[in-house]
Amino acid sequence: MTTPRFASYGRAAGTAAPDWTPATCAPARGRARLAALLVPLAIAGCAVAIPDATPPAPPAAAWQAPLPHDGDPALLARWWQRFEDPVLARLVDDAQRDNAGLGVSLARIRQARATASAAGASRLPTVDANGQLVRRSTLEPPAFAATIAGVSLDSIWELDLFGANRRTREAAVARLDARTADWHDARVTLAAEVAGSYANLRLCEALLQVYREDLQSQRVVLDLTNRKVRSGFSAPADAALIGAAAAEASNRVRAQQAQCDLLVKSMVTLSAQPEPLLREQLSAGSGRLPQPGLLGVQAVPAAALAQRPDLAALERELVAAAGEVGVAQADRYPRIRLTGSIGYAAFRALGITGTGDTWSFGPTLSLPLFDAGRRQAVVEQAGARFNELVASYRQRATLAVQEVEEALVRLDSANDRVKDAERAAQSFQVYLKASRTRFETGAGTAFEQEGARRSSLDAAAALLQVRTERVAAAISLYKALGGGWEPGSIVGSEEPTRNARATP
Repeated sequence: MTTPRFASYGRAAGTAAPDWTPATCAPARGRARLAALLVPLAIAGCAVAIPDATPPAPPAAAWQAPLPHDGDPALLARWWQRFEDPVLARLVDDAQRDNAGLGVSLARIRQARATASAAGASRLPTVDANGQLVRRSTLEPPAFAATIAGVSLDSIWELDLFGANRRTREAAVARLDARTADWHDARVTLAAEVAGSYANLRLCEALLQVYREDLQSQRVVLDLTNRKVRSGFSAPADAALIGAAAAEASNRVRAQQAQCDLLVKSMVTLSAQPEPLLREQLSAGSGRLPQPGLLGVQAVPAAALAQRPDLAALERELVAAAGEVGVAQADRYPRIRLTGSIGYAAFRALGITGTGDTWSFGPTLSLPLFDAGRRQAVVEQAGARFNELVASYRQRATLAVQEVEEALVRLDSANDRVKDAERAAQSFQVYLKASRTRFETGAGTAFEQEGARRSSLDAAAALLQVRTERVAAAISLYKALGGGWEPGSIVGSEEPTRNARATP
């Protein structure tokens, strides 16, 4: 008997994870095969080997950037309240209740729960009630007709000698947990998408306000320039330059308005709200960007990755795949079923009637002899699937570290750039006012005034963009850390409901 081989999948960071290879636990060929036919239970003590389902440790990470939740997962549950924007929090909550995408995840949970229930039932005996009433005749001499009637209770119970039914149940329960984790992951992703679309919409509205103010200002300057041209104080070229700038500003306003309308349409789909109702909600605080509080922290523990439901789902898939390896291994060995029946039967033919109780009981042995390597191929396939999931888990964990680090860097960078962008916007605004005064008094040129206007407009847009980047980085960090989800919330016997309030 070959010793089962198990693989240890790198519990220490950086440890290489060898592929799991199926172990053999079968009697020798030839005489051992004959002995197995005579004494099939002699090999019952041979353990079925399965791979170690402990997920590999995530790669070592520096965790150098600051984190605005102080490493406390509980603070993530109040993430959206930190933006001080009740409209955003309400839209996230509405989307969590009514978004159609979450319904798909809920349906998958129900399917997994039904599969787990069926797998659990396979470990218990089955009892069926049967009845028959048959009337038949024969043409051979002496010809006669007979009536047979009977009822019975039949039971079958397969002895789970090698754990096939148990492993099937474990795999089904693990997949139920995985689908529940997927549901949490869908909620986190949806909340991040709603928040990101909301931030982009508020940026669009803020830019629209800036462009409208610029257009109004350009129309005033154009009117003044036309009067100066008619009075002979300015050249016609100045009026042409200011007129072109005003037309360009008008075109910019129209394009920005269309962009804002498209973003509203996108939010209608995400929030599952009627457009008139959504526009009414969005009317409060139009053009005001949500801003997370300035919270500086020194480091984030690597354990924060345990908050990611996508990693939890993969971990449970590992457990399920390990169970399926055990199922495939057990299928190579004998099966014993206990069958039993009790009933009552009646017989009538040629005027003779007989009745009585019936019963039967006994084991049924099924021993695989030859399948052209099919069962072994199934074992190898299950082992390869397990190794694939190990590699996927390691890849996802590495990506999770990268996502957290990138979000932290972007958030820290945006926090530092906001003050510079504010100073630039204020200084260019002062310069624009001075240039406009010089132009109105005849001391400056239209070209100088137009250059100052463009610089001020670009600085105002850049400030809004940096503030939006800061919001986007906070949203990315929220998603990278699993959105406040906790592993304890995966409960196989408790189905998430669509009315449950989302963990923000």
